[in-house]
Order: sequence, then structure tokens, then C-alpha cells
Amino acid sequence: MVIKAYRLALKFFTTSNYSPDYIHQLGLSEVDRIQAEILQILKQQDFDTSQGFEVAIKSMADQPRFYYPDTDAGREQILADYQKIIDEIDAGMDKAFRIKAKAGVKVERIPKFKEKTSPGAYYNGPAIDGSRPGIFYANLYDIKATPKYGMRTLAYHEAIPGHHFQISVAQELEDIPLFRKFGLFTAYVEGWALYAERVAWEMGYESDPFDNIGRLQAELFRGVRLVVDTGIHAKRWTRQEAIDYMMKNTGMPESDVVAEIERYIVMPGQACAYKVGMMKILELRQKAKDALGDRFDLRDFHDVVLKNGAVPLDILEEFVDNYIQQKSV
Repeated sequence: MVIKAYRLALKFFTTSNYSPDYIHQLGLSEVDRIQAEILQILKQQDFDTSQGFEVAIKSMADQPRFYYPDTDAGREQILADYQKIIDEIDAGMDKAFRIKAKAGVKVERIPKFKEKTSPGAYYNGPAIDGSRPGIFYANLYDIKATPKYGMRTLAYHEAIPGHHFQISVAQELEDIPLFRKFGLFTAYVEGWALYAERVAWEMGYESDPFDNIGRLQAELFRGVRLVVDTGIHAKRWTRQEAIDYMMKNTGMPESDVVAEIERYIVMPGQACAYKVGMMKILELRQKAKDALGDRFDLRDFHDVVLKNGAVPLDILEEFVDNYIQQKSV
């Protein structure tokens, strides 16, 4: 009965029929792949990788050069640099997108009264009447939680071409009912934001090897989620087993890992939606590339994904299949 309930939770959050075993094995495979890519980059940057991922990633994270001064001026510089990152990619979106978002996005600090218990960042969408821009809120409580090599990926995820871009485009669509402008399908919305991190890298905005490690770490985090969520709810892992696995395979501090694992315990399936959504979008992109060859245009593909608002992944596949059929005539 418990496994049946978990299967329903997975179906609800991922909008797929993937089994717990499939998602678990997918997660293990992705963790191995991403860690290998990170270790390769670290080795190229003269880090000792002989003792494995956990030791190597910690040795990088411990270097002071990757952090801002723990001062008011340092925090102001973080906000300014986030805005610069966002404005830079916003000016170059023509490389991969035809569609535009009219609403702007601003970077602000999470209010001090709640930053201690808030996540590292979050996003609030713009007003539908255009009276207020989207806001990317950055948590500056612990300066060590904002390594420079993770900033680009976080900005691309929360702002452009991630959440802000996708949500603003959906709100500004004219030919769909109002309720579809505010779709909250987690696999699509979070899958798009994770996919957006990769698109930014493909566009050349994370050419620094350490920025690329930041991108890969963010994807690794979502890959590990597949393993521990299914481990807890389908394979009867204990709370401590899940904590140990996540600490070993992400390099995150124990306090952050505990908070994550306890979230997964009380929200079965939700944490799997991010990576499942991203991988489905990549799968559909490759499907279109293989079918269309020289006729494939990434900008057209992104139009198909974005111009219908947030939808379940099987509906998204229908849209992509229709696009392939139309372009093949």
C-alpha cells in the first residue's frame, strides 16, 4: 500500500509513469556521470582527485578565492554581480530564443528578518498587469553559501532563461485561457529551470571551468535527489542512510543535507520532478534533432516548449511530436 501511494506521488509530481526502480537507477547513473565530469575538470585545474569526489570537491570549496568578503560591501557586490550576470545573458538571448519576455527582473536580498530560515534563493513572478517586475531573491545570511562559481548557475535557474523567463512568457501569452498562464506542473517548471542552466552553458555563458563545476554541482544535487527520494520511499532506506548518501555524493554541509532529507521524507516524489523534467526536455530536443536533421532550429524548439505554458510532460511530448510532423512536411 505504501509503495502504491508513492507511485501515485511520483506520477503526480513528475507527470510520468516512471517506476521507483527506474528513477532510482537513473539517479545512480546520473550521479556517476556528473561526478566523473566534475573530477575531470578538477584534475585539469591541478586538484588532487586521487581520493575521490568527496575529498576533491571539499578541497575546492575550502579555497578563500571563491568567496566574497563577509561584510556589507561584499554582500552589495554579490547583488550587483547577480544583476550583471542576468543582464548579460538577457542581451544575448537571440542566440537560442525567438520569444521574448516583456517583464524585467530585479535582484534583491532576502529580508534579514527571515533569511536565516530561507532557502539559498527564490523567485517571485511579475505582476500580470506589468506594474511590478519579477524578483530574484538571494540569501546573503551566510557568505560561504554563495561561492562565486555557483552564482551564474543560480541566476540562470531563478531568472533568465529559467524561472523568470518561462513564467513571464507564460503570463504574457495571448491565445490561451487565463488558468493556463499560471500552470504549476513541477516537472515542467523546475525541469525547465534546470534545463535553462544547461542552455546557458551551451550558449557560452559558463566558459570558466569553475562556473561549469557550479553548473554540474547543481545538476548533481538533483540527480542525488532521485536516489534518496526513491531510496527512502521505495527501498526502505533509513533517514540516516539517506543523509549519509547525500553528504558523500554532493559535498554539502550536514545541516543542509538534514534539512533536504527531512523535506523529502514529508514530500514524497516532489524532489524527483526537477531532474525528470530536465531529462525529458533534453530527450524531446534530441528526438526533434534526430527527426529533422538540418531543419532543426533550437529557437523553434524553444518556442514549442514555451508558448503553451506549463503542461504535463506527456502533453509536452505531443506538442513536440506535432512540431516534428509539421516541419517534416
